[in-house]
Amino acid sequence: MKITGTSSYIEIEWGDRVVFVEGEMVVGGFVAYKSSMRWKEPFENEELSATQKDKIIQAVIDKTKASYMIITFE
Repeated sequence: MKITGTSSYIEIEWGDRVVFVEGEMVVGGFVAYKSSMRWKEPFENEELSATQKDKIIQAVIDKTKASYMIITFE
């Protein structure tokens, strides 16, 4: 899993796809908005299920919990 982004969004490589998540940079990390999660092209027309979101969120939290850039979801 690779996580990249800017101060207003992150992109999460998940297998052969990329998940786009809006949010905002805060001191010590990034707050990501779960409701904004969606697949990027060419899968943008496919729905990201609640189960998929939960798995991705947990993987991101686990990966970043011990780093300088902690990602949280709301």
